[in-house]
Amino acid sequence: MCGLAGIVKLEPGRRPERARLERMGKTLVHRGPDDDGIALFERAGLVHRRLSIIDLEGGHQPMANEHGDVWIAYNGELYNYRELRETLRSHGCRFFTESDTEVILRAYETFGEDCVKHLRGMFAFAVWDERRTRLFLARDPLGIKPLYYAVSGGELLFGSEIKALLAGGLVPKLDKAALPEYLASRYVAGAGTFFKGIYRLEPGHTLTWTHAGACRRTRYWQLPERLDDTVMSMQECAGELRMRLEDAVRSHLVSDVPVGLFLSGGIDSSTLACMMGAMRDEPVLSFGVGFAEQGYNELSWARLAAEAAGTEHRDVVMSGEDFFAALPQMVWHEDEPIAFPSSVSLYFVSRLAAKHVKVVLTGEGADELFLGYNRYRVTAWNQRLGRPYWTAVPGGVRAGVNRALDGLPRTLRRYAQRSFLGSEPGVRGLFYENFALFGDDAREELLGGAAGFEDPYERALECYARAPGGALERMCHADLQTYLVELLMKQDQMSMAASLESRVPFLDTPLVEFAAALPGRYKLHGWQTKAVLREAVKDILPREILTRGKMGFPVPLANWFRGSFAPLLDDLVLGERALDRGLFDANRLRRLVAEHKRGAWNHADRLWALMNLELWQRIFLDEEGPGDALHEELPRAGMREVA
Repeated sequence: MCGLAGIVKLEPGRRPERARLERMGKTLVHRGPDDDGIALFERAGLVHRRLSIIDLEGGHQPMANEHGDVWIAYNGELYNYRELRETLRSHGCRFFTESDTEVILRAYETFGEDCVKHLRGMFAFAVWDERRTRLFLARDPLGIKPLYYAVSGGELLFGSEIKALLAGGLVPKLDKAALPEYLASRYVAGAGTFFKGIYRLEPGHTLTWTHAGACRRTRYWQLPERLDDTVMSMQECAGELRMRLEDAVRSHLVSDVPVGLFLSGGIDSSTLACMMGAMRDEPVLSFGVGFAEQGYNELSWARLAAEAAGTEHRDVVMSGEDFFAALPQMVWHEDEPIAFPSSVSLYFVSRLAAKHVKVVLTGEGADELFLGYNRYRVTAWNQRLGRPYWTAVPGGVRAGVNRALDGLPRTLRRYAQRSFLGSEPGVRGLFYENFALFGDDAREELLGGAAGFEDPYERALECYARAPGGALERMCHADLQTYLVELLMKQDQMSMAASLESRVPFLDTPLVEFAAALPGRYKLHGWQTKAVLREAVKDILPREILTRGKMGFPVPLANWFRGSFAPLLDDLVLGERALDRGLFDANRLRRLVAEHKRGAWNHADRLWALMNLELWQRIFLDEEGPGDALHEELPRAGMREVA
């Protein structure tokens, strides 16, 4: 796992400045503390930071071919590099290292831009082709590794993290068009970011620039466009899934350094633990994280899974003081407002793991691939119950029923409003708006009735509309291309903040292509989520884990914001500095905070999103150091590591 950045001058006669490249590289030291390098050309420059995983001695980057006219800077791991190297040798290629970096370089020389179609793994890389005056950027099919770019002042800048582009001279500006989507979904899907003029290269895409003209983006991979039309039974599908998952885990264990595991005690990570244990002679090192507060701790489940799989397990227990003291630095690492508080927890377990290993496997992606979230089954049942008659009821009548729900007792009202009775029919209402952080009305009120914004669900609805099958299959495909990309960014940034490589076997491309084409009824079977995955691994998991409900990774924000950390809301949500930005209606903000503090409503997730947005603006727009962005003095309790 590494970090890369670079500059291309779009007009001839200008050479990138080494000092700027050095500044860009310094922002990425955490991604690659083992080695660094810079390569300069007449119109381009590449910089690289390396975390050595494969071919520890021979993988220095940027790496050139033997003629010195094609160079690569690469971040990721290629799991089929040995097989691909033999294929390339049959094409006449010679190799001088054992690294997967050189395999990608030779694949580019052999197959050109189609090289990405031969790669199995997680990757983001930049190739500078001096012969053709060409820049070629690529990102893996699912977006496991990040890559950002911007065109400004006659230059194309790119890097593994946005902060590298800012170090290259870009002036940070908030793109206000991102606000509605952030308020609705907690993240920005597609190519846009919170920074005006800075874009992410989308998963499964390449970007090419040549001296002949503008940038060209090409989509080289996409999810299956049709469902599997075979007549395989659930059991047959589970058997095939088991073989593909074992193959994915085996390939993800290839490393010249120790490999561990993030273990929560859920089905996904427990499956990996059991499979890894069967494939390794020595005990697998596993790592978990939790809070001291009752009800916000999965550590007992992680220990149960560790005992069943025979892993050597370590935990870290966090306090609220640790959590908020680390938050500004985590916002700096994540580049954008932290959508999910579990990001901070992920950093702490990454820091623990980095003391013992350089690589971990994680269960990320299984929930989206196998319909593991509760919102999938709630949406499916709402559609089944509401379709026979509710969609035919006039909109005015539905609105009247919705208003009548306000008179119900709070608990009953909450469930009724989440049902088809309180939601507009169709996927926008039942799936996206129903589970939004701020729904349409709340969002409009918070933004002061500001108009001119696009539908915040536009990108997700496009993915949903293009997907094959019915609602279940389409929800799966849409989340794999939107929600999951945000989670993978979190996974990458937080693990790399601790100089730790994280790998995601559930997102091995052949496995994804198989699982994404399965009928939704094999994933959500009645009220049971991940049905085909449970069937595939039922012989290796403890029954308690196989049948437990999904807990996610809860964080005790609600209690914290009503207790000793309530002053953070007064500073980051209601403070003069935050209100003076004029982004949100001040009265609505005051009402949100007041309702939460007195226990009238749980607005913890909403307040988290708002305070993180302000913290992000202080760090990136106001250019405050992370250590200065929080004005509240927080005591330090100290973490506890448990072996």
